[in-house]
Amino acid sequence: MNDRKLGRPVPDWTPPPRPDRERLEGRLVRLEPLVADAHALALHDAFEGHDDLWDYMPYGPFTSGTAYHRWARQREAGDDPQFLVLVDQASGLPGGIASYLRITPEAGSIEVGHICIAPRMQRGAAATEAMFLMMDWAFHAGYRRYEWKCNALNLASRRAAQRLGFSFEGVFRNHLIVKGRNRDTAWFSVIDSEWPALQEAFRVWLDPTNFDAMGRQRERLSDLTRLVRAASDPALER
Repeated sequence: MNDRKLGRPVPDWTPPPRPDRERLEGRLVRLEPLVADAHALALHDAFEGHDDLWDYMPYGPFTSGTAYHRWARQREAGDDPQFLVLVDQASGLPGGIASYLRITPEAGSIEVGHICIAPRMQRGAAATEAMFLMMDWAFHAGYRRYEWKCNALNLASRRAAQRLGFSFEGVFRNHLIVKGRNRDTAWFSVIDSEWPALQEAFRVWLDPTNFDAMGRQRERLSDLTRLVRAASDPALER
């Protein structure tokens, strides 16, 4: 039988478990399941005044803490997506939110999305560590494919995906209608065979010795992940 025509065999495949709202602990950040009463008002305070955070989201901006609490209450017990709150280890304050979604254990595929990081946590090591912790959980659980999708116009999200080691897979045209507007969707992924090298890249970058006394990085994560990526995003090279 010609495997080149039929695909590589995947012997003894066992679907991985679904995420179970477990807490993920890092040095700089912890991720804990969204609980509206515990997190919503603090998250709203962190997001308030930055309506651009919601430009590419299918919801928001939120006019009040009450409105955001209502949104969080509707989603805190959801099975897919499953929302996690990024809590700064030093201050104990929530600084962002993300989720696992399109969870497909039978195919070994899972996506990260609904990422919203407050300005105080943006461009910091804690947000990067959070993305590492979520990816690390997925591959240790046995997932084969970890996805990132975003509006193709959202160049900041496309840059973030590439920096984190995701490989560009293309753009799905006329993929969705969001807030009454067309959305072309850029697709990225990391697969299990790439994870050991990416895991080491994250560990090198997150090591405290990679930062000087002012917190400035010595090595860039994008430099460490570049050799692992199977394909780069051409939109970022223009």
